[in-house]
Amino acid sequence: MTSILPDLTSPRISLSSRAPTLRAAPAAEALLVIAPPDATARDFTTLPDAGRWQGLHARSTADAHGVRTTTLSNSKQTLAVLGYLKPEASSYERLQLAGRMLKETVAARAPRSLALASLAPEPNASSDLEALLSAALARAFELPNFRKAPPEAPPRVGTIEVHATAARASISAGELARITATARGNNLARWLTALPPNVLDARAYRRALATLARRHGLEFRWFDERALERLGAEAFLAVSAGNAERTAGIAQLRYRRPRAARGTRRRASASRPDVALIGKGILFDTGGTNLKNHRGMLDMHIDMAGSAVALASLIALAELRSPIAADAWLAITENRTGPTAYRPQDVVTASNGVTIQVIHTDAEGRMVLADTLALAARDRPRLMLDYATLTGACVVALTERMSGVFTNDASLVAPLLAAGRASGERVWNFPMDEDFDADLESKVADIVQCAVEGKGDHILAARFLGRFVPAGIPWAHVDLSAAMKSGGLAHIGTDITGFGVRYTLELLLGQKVLARAGAPG
Repeated sequence: MTSILPDLTSPRISLSSRAPTLRAAPAAEALLVIAPPDATARDFTTLPDAGRWQGLHARSTADAHGVRTTTLSNSKQTLAVLGYLKPEASSYERLQLAGRMLKETVAARAPRSLALASLAPEPNASSDLEALLSAALARAFELPNFRKAPPEAPPRVGTIEVHATAARASISAGELARITATARGNNLARWLTALPPNVLDARAYRRALATLARRHGLEFRWFDERALERLGAEAFLAVSAGNAERTAGIAQLRYRRPRAARGTRRRASASRPDVALIGKGILFDTGGTNLKNHRGMLDMHIDMAGSAVALASLIALAELRSPIAADAWLAITENRTGPTAYRPQDVVTASNGVTIQVIHTDAEGRMVLADTLALAARDRPRLMLDYATLTGACVVALTERMSGVFTNDASLVAPLLAAGRASGERVWNFPMDEDFDADLESKVADIVQCAVEGKGDHILAARFLGRFVPAGIPWAHVDLSAAMKSGGLAHIGTDITGFGVRYTLELLLGQKVLARAGAPG
């Protein structure tokens, strides 16, 4: 029986300060090399069996982003995979090429060992190696499989050697730790998102969160429906009312880097969070009373992807022992139909006192996030980030290649976009002008849940969510239109992409966005 939690053990990775040689790289079953399209025959002399590489390069004019393969003449017949990348390539294009190279590698050989190298000058060489390593770690991970007699699984990559082409290693030990933590986070997010809804129900998710909290030294608290009633979280409870069992709830996980203080560890509750990561965790979405059709409902087990991204990002920060004090808040329920399900024209009061007129029960994500944002805000985090597969309108606007971002702080726009460019998980910033609120005015409540018509629903959803973030707290909302893409995205070869973990770590650690709020970056 497939476990609720995956085996996230990474392959053994070694960093070599030398270019691959006849003694080193051919010990691997496949050697993957990225080169610029204008490489010359001389550039390949640093590679083992240089004549084979030169012959591969000379087959025809090198195309940017093209991939070619051959075998070396050593006893292992090492598979040689050559990919071309223009010097000005974006991070997304670099990851996309790395994903193609790994796909061809696995299709041809299913190797247990890999060697990676780049012929580009620095800093492109480091970026090439990071992309190849990230693609290798993603490809080495298997998503859940429930077949009674599954086909024999191909051998998993067990060792990866990363070679420099300069006098020093192109990836430092610290960079390697971040790459592997990011990859494990992406793998965890993909795994949880892929689980069937009868396997990852609210009860199982709660158990999985408790296990992860113990493993990573996190504080864990579960607000069940009774606790949420006391907190006045009627927006969340309206959605969970249709569930057959009373197992829904909001989870809070807290990470603080331990430090010695008179022989004891500081308690996680002793400090204000630098960042709160809030995730939509709708474990299955029928649409509720406004029932979805067959096609619209088929893949709605992935509607909890936002919670998986928030959770996996927090765990990656814990693995890296980041100085960032981080909380994760996960809104976990289903959206079911039935005699107790909430209805259009219901009026409910969220935990911050805002009254909501319900218009459409399939706009449940913003309902559960309303209370979750309000509860997370009580601790006054310096930054709030929420993640949700929230609207089809965002998919219509961007397709599944990018995700949408929205923010209440104009100073965040530049780092939000820069994080997308640097991570290769691309985002587009949408407007958040106040005049959109005219479409959310209610005659009987403080705000309507959504407009009757679907025009600009991704923008209206963000404006709705903003009512539950107190003034003065910087906040960004990520509408995960890229959570699922047929055929995969960039270096991820599965339909479920895990989009958001890589982006978040780049935003917090690479762009150091928290430095604006006086917090560690």
